[in-house]
Amino acid sequence: MTSPESCVDEPASRARAATIPQLVAEVYEAATAAERGHLIAQLLRPLGVLSLVAVADGIFAKIRFRSGWQDLNIRLEDLQNVRAAHVIALVDHAQQVSVEAVDGLAQLLIASPVLSGSAAAVVLVSALVQRARSRQPGTA
Repeated sequence: MTSPESCVDEPASRARAATIPQLVAEVYEAATAAERGHLIAQLLRPLGVLSLVAVADGIFAKIRFRSGWQDLNIRLEDLQNVRAAHVIALVDHAQQVSVEAVDGLAQLLIASPVLSGSAAAVVLVSALVQRARSRQPGTA
């Protein structure tokens, strides 16, 4: 039998067990096609051409070039071949370039009625907020 305290701690312990890239991939897999496009667009914005070519066999470079460099507009058919492993690689790389771009996923998830109800999204938002707070000066 689980105690009420263990139920409260479940999202926090799950966040520690899963990495942010894995959580983003889980959210991506559960998302609608339109929401997937928003997630990928958020992660692609700060990345340059060389970054995109080097990540996930260039799948995101192809999407970015088809979409146009100035106006990022991801088509649903662009996402058909994007798998969880690709998303994990993209998030890993995006965190190295711009941790703020990954942290910005929290706002995107909170604003989405579809995604904000998923367990993976709740855990991801919690992990992103916790990470952002830990980077602020004067917080521990």
